[in-house]
Amino acid sequence: INRVGDWVFKETARLAGHWRKHFHEDFQITVNMSPVQFKAENIAATKKSLSHLHQLELSGKNLVIEITERFLLNVESEVIDILLWLRDTGIQVAIDDFGTGYSSLSYLNKFDIDYLKIDQSFVHNLSTDENAIALSEAIIVMAHKLGLKVIAEGVETEVQKAMLVDAGCDYAQGYLYSPPVPAAAFEALLQKHHSLSQPDVTDIASRNV
Repeated sequence: INRVGDWVFKETARLAGHWRKHFHEDFQITVNMSPVQFKAENIAATKKSLSHLHQLELSGKNLVIEITERFLLNVESEVIDILLWLRDTGIQVAIDDFGTGYSSLSYLNKFDIDYLKIDQSFVHNLSTDENAIALSEAIIVMAHKLGLKVIAEGVETEVQKAMLVDAGCDYAQGYLYSPPVPAAAFEALLQKHHSLSQPDVTDIASRNV
């Protein structure tokens, strides 16, 4: 997983640099990282991989590291160190699948988190389940109070998008915008929409490896 994760990170950073140069200097892409990469014996290799950004002359704001909330529930001191290191280098952190694990909200104060991602299980039921919209709204309000941005996962319909806009959600991703696509197809999407104004909820296309 370390070798695969290192390749994924470097390839993603390379593409981010390419798209930043050709589309917008603030272009940002998210990379999922495995908990394995944060184990004590792998910390040095992970830091070396992340330092690759500087070789490409990329800003930390061009990349977001995505981890799950369960990963933060029982963190070791080495993990805390690398999260603080990420903060100091300007790389942002997103918490994936928020609300589905055994949440301990204390980590939102303990670590410098930038984004919360509302799990698609909530988004899927927005139009049919009052609890789903109530929970989504609560997550958005809480996140904003803490200075965090919110990303909704699994947005598939205009109705879901409209409800998220009304709730104040910052970003969305899902099949309403695009399925996961290879890099070349994603670049074609960028070229197609480059001259268009951004919607109220900005789409974030993800590249699955």
